[in-house]
Amino acid sequence: MPLDDLPDETEQRGVNQDPRLSRRGFGLASLAVGAAMAGKAAAGETVMEMDVTVAMPDGQCDAAYFHGADHKPRPGVVIVTDVMGLRPVFRQMGNRLAEAGYSVLVPNVYYRSQKAPLITGKFDFSNPADREKLAAPRALLTPDNVTRDCVAYIEWLDRQKTVNTAAKIGFSGYCMGGPIVVRAAAARPDRVGAAGSFHGGGLTTDAADSPHLLAPKIKAAMYFGIAANDDAKQPQSKTILKSAFEGHDATVEVYAANHGWCVPGSAAYNEAEAERAWAALLAMFGRALV
Repeated sequence: MPLDDLPDETEQRGVNQDPRLSRRGFGLASLAVGAAMAGKAAAGETVMEMDVTVAMPDGQCDAAYFHGADHKPRPGVVIVTDVMGLRPVFRQMGNRLAEAGYSVLVPNVYYRSQKAPLITGKFDFSNPADREKLAAPRALLTPDNVTRDCVAYIEWLDRQKTVNTAAKIGFSGYCMGGPIVVRAAAARPDRVGAAGSFHGGGLTTDAADSPHLLAPKIKAAMYFGIAANDDAKQPQSKTILKSAFEGHDATVEVYAANHGWCVPGSAAYNEAEAERAWAALLAMFGRALV
């Protein structure tokens, strides 16, 4: 998704600020769904976090990895960050998903440019100088590059003793991560069992390589959570997605929240709708990552 297509500063101001995640309802959703997943960790189990390096076709990717403290193998999941990249709030989200019974990789998608974090301090999308900081790293996230990256993430997870390779792998992507998880599902339909896109941008374009055109290659369960203001700008996108994924195990849903609503720290963060999205993701993973 080009920078011009990113939400304006009124929606993204402060997106790189990472307040403590609210636990109200947050843990309840994990408990209700996580405890029902056979063979997975009990919700709230102690999680181990480590910094890892993933060997990629184009270099070395720094990443955060989370798994149960008991080291038992569980389904692998990749979280693809929004445009601001790997930072504390996404580590918190990775930890929470691991508490629900998964082994979770959160990579620095900008590893070709620099180690995380890409941006430090305040960031204002209305400031051209700030936006320029994202231009060069974003330009390297071509469809071919992100597809190779996703395959490498999957292969790395499959080499970990804490990953259950008999189970399918899941992906969850936010903002620019939305189209990336679609490409992941298409690249390895044999391994990716579920993919969730939340306030994803550039899912349906006029380009020959638009993500929605990959639907025939995808076998995974898919979930598309669309922001209300994104839907207002592109009301046809949800219809295109529904048509492209007709006959698939796919859900396309518009949320009563603005772009960025799932990520604490975003000016658009909406706790109630974020919890609803989280519960939908866990429900899909619970039935599809087997």
